[in-house]
Amino acid sequence: MSLLARIKTPADVRRLTHRQVASLAAEIREFLVQSVSRTGGHLGPNLGVVELTIAIHRVFESPRDTIVFDTGHQAYVHKLLTGRQDFSDLRKRGGMSGYPSRAESDHDVVENSHASTALSWADGIAKANQVRGLDDRHVVAVIGDGALTGGMAWEALNNIAAGRDRRLVIVVNDNGRSYAPTIGGLAHHLDVLRTTQGYETVLSWGKRTLHRSGPPGRFAYEALHGLKKGIKDVVAPQGMFEDLGLKYVGPVDGHDAPAVERALARAKAFGGPVLVHVMTEKGRGYTPAEQDVADRFHAVGKIHPETGLPLAPSRFGWTSVFADEIVRIGRRRPDVVAITAAMLAPVGLAPFAKEFPERTFDVGIAEQHAATSAAGMAFAGLHPVVAVYATFLNRAFDQVLMDVALHRAGVTFVLDRAGLTGDDGASHNGMWDLAMLRGVPGLRLAAPRDEPTLREALRAAVDIDDAPSVVRYPKGAVNDPITAIDEIDGVDVLARHEPEGAEHSVLVVGVGAMATTALETGELLAAHRLRVTVVDPRWVLPVPAALTKLVGQHDHVVTLEDGVADGGIGSAVAQRAQEAGLRTTVQPVGVPLAFLDHASRDQLVTTLRLTPQDVARDVLTWFDERS
Repeated sequence: MSLLARIKTPADVRRLTHRQVASLAAEIREFLVQSVSRTGGHLGPNLGVVELTIAIHRVFESPRDTIVFDTGHQAYVHKLLTGRQDFSDLRKRGGMSGYPSRAESDHDVVENSHASTALSWADGIAKANQVRGLDDRHVVAVIGDGALTGGMAWEALNNIAAGRDRRLVIVVNDNGRSYAPTIGGLAHHLDVLRTTQGYETVLSWGKRTLHRSGPPGRFAYEALHGLKKGIKDVVAPQGMFEDLGLKYVGPVDGHDAPAVERALARAKAFGGPVLVHVMTEKGRGYTPAEQDVADRFHAVGKIHPETGLPLAPSRFGWTSVFADEIVRIGRRRPDVVAITAAMLAPVGLAPFAKEFPERTFDVGIAEQHAATSAAGMAFAGLHPVVAVYATFLNRAFDQVLMDVALHRAGVTFVLDRAGLTGDDGASHNGMWDLAMLRGVPGLRLAAPRDEPTLREALRAAVDIDDAPSVVRYPKGAVNDPITAIDEIDGVDVLARHEPEGAEHSVLVVGVGAMATTALETGELLAAHRLRVTVVDPRWVLPVPAALTKLVGQHDHVVTLEDGVADGGIGSAVAQRAQEAGLRTTVQPVGVPLAFLDHASRDQLVTTLRLTPQDVARDVLTWFDERS
């Protein structure tokens, strides 16, 4: 039996010899490559934390000691060491989550996979342990150097440092990357720590020199003390952390398991907040990932385990359309600049950055700063385009509201992976943006349905200079083009059905990528002798006056959106209709107000009854109940 197969709990890990630990690390890497290549998932980050995670479980006693992973996508090794070794259904419905999950294990604590939150969690848990008198328990927060660029992490550090007697260990997993190379002043600071000889080494040399020259007198000790004080700021920039009140240990080679164990044991024995700086290599031990310069192995689909190449090529996607169009806009508009939050390539800004490096700003994992910095750029005469995943705009809502909208700043937010994304689970579904942004005065939001409307929406958005504009689109392959048969004051008419003998009429409104579902729903309703008009407003916020007028021309309206239905676009249409004195019933169809477990998008659509068949059936039921 392999060593890994014998690991059922962390206690089994603690019983291993150092030689066995090295063998276990090799087995885990082989397991990860073979398993994740079959299912897809976060491969690179987990290959980089094998020895680190083993060491944490050898020094600390989970779940008595609490281990919190920032972001959590690097917790696969933690899962293996806590008895979860069936990865056959990783990130699939009913299978293992790609992030820590309380439903899976008592060893998992934080499920929210948004970055820069772990230190606040750890601070709260450590404070609770102190209040409850649980002084023999430790809290370990594992955070990457990329996540340390988030402002919330520094708010937490400021508070952690105040608790001098709280047993809290911060492990900085420093691989110089998040999705992409870590940027900013902190990255430079950590780089100095990585490349500078530690001052303890210089002091050891000084002590040996004094010893060889005879018994040292007071002057020699004073000189040694002066040497220590003088060189510390030069060769040990960890003073930044120690000045905050945090004991600093490191830097430590994160792939030297005994060295990591020793560092963690020192931190554990200190009895107060300690920062352990561990240097790791993302993708360690897997040649394709080690040689990659584009972070393709941060998260992968199904790949060939030997080559790392995808088993099936990806179809041309929404992100690729944006990537191409924003470069075209940049060539035409020298005032357009691009901002991203540590996701230059995933959101499609890499081509823009290559052509316009001086007009591209990666702010790190700092969406709040991105939004407010964009407002400043707009004030100073530029038109910023802030590209983020839809789920991450949640973190910057106050800045969109108070810094951008209140100041009528011309900032365009491009939301990738809007709607149901599926596999990454509750925290990554971009389903909140429509309902959330509906409450921002003056904001204009476009939901394109295909490639031509996405390009058109982007061009229109960057021409808005007196309010925030938003363009949102889903994850994956772009829909086939849908040509409008008519256009009414900005509202595209996609289809009209006039079956003979129809007594009632239905307006079907498809928001963005739901336009295809709207068309299929319209055909099903027409087959039941209903007069049907299918429309796509394209710009859904504010609700177009032409759409409200169309509502009044039909007996019933059904709106389809891949965002939260409560307070979403359908609710906005219903409110506008009521304010206009219309008696037409509006039936909003969308995502329920709930956190959704990981599953494929198609599975979620079926479960949530968002298929054309389900929508048509519900509309027909509404008419039957009133006949």
